[in-house]
Order: sequence, then C-alpha cells, then structure tokens
Amino acid sequence: MPATRQQAVITVSAALDLIQAAIAEGDRIGVPVSACVVDTSMSLVAFARSDGATPHSADTSRAKANTAASTRRPTGGMTEDLALPLAVATGGRLTNIRGGSPIRFDDTHAGGLGIAGGTPRQDAEVAEAALSRVGAQAVPGAH
Repeated sequence: MPATRQQAVITVSAALDLIQAAIAEGDRIGVPVSACVVDTSMSLVAFARSDGATPHSADTSRAKANTAASTRRPTGGMTEDLALPLAVATGGRLTNIRGGSPIRFDDTHAGGLGIAGGTPRQDAEVAEAALSRVGAQAVPGAH
C-alpha cells in the first residue's frame, strides 16, 4: 500500500478567476462582498474584499470557504443541533451560514469558495454565479 496519495488543489489562476467573477457579480447586484478561495486542506489561495464590504465579511467568507472545502458540501444545510456546535468547536473556523460552495472541476474536488457581505441568500447566489462563470461544477443540493 502506498504511503502517500495525490490530492488535486485549485490553482492560483483559477482562484483569482473565481474571486474576480464573485466581485463582478456582487457589483452587478449592488452588494459589496468579500470572496475567499481555499484549497482542499483549507489553506488560503486567494482573497479580495470589494470597496465598501464590511470588515467582518473577510472572516465570514473564510469560514464559509473552509467549511465548503472540508465538508465538500455547500454551507447552510446543517441541522440546528450541529450548526452552533460546529462553529464553537472550531473557534469560528467553520460555519453553517449560506454562501460557501465546494469547488469542483471535472468531478474533482479542488477547494472551497466563500462569499460574505450580503444576506446569506445573496452570498449563495454570488457564489453560484462565480462558479458558473469559471466553468466549475455545481454540487448537488447546492443553494
């Protein structure tokens, strides 16, 4: 049995494309957002905050990206009995607030995208639009 395994991760170029698409979609709907992309191990790959986005949206977008990358599911779908304990147990590194999406290319999990700055619904819509613009696959049950 091999002692190592290969793991696909999103490239910086693709992460920056996602960030630009998210910022553009936020601008289109009139919502300044923070957009964060992490790889499959929750390491930061790219981040940007629109002019006018709230300072705390930076932390929230990272938590959403981390959650989507580590669970491979969109944020916002956990039951109430898990949602708060998840945030508390991870010191706020993970969250159940909508706006986080796993990133998949060619059926390969590559990381997580987190959007914050609007309502949870707006954040989820911005994430979905950004993923669509760069050709990433939607995850079943997303948003």
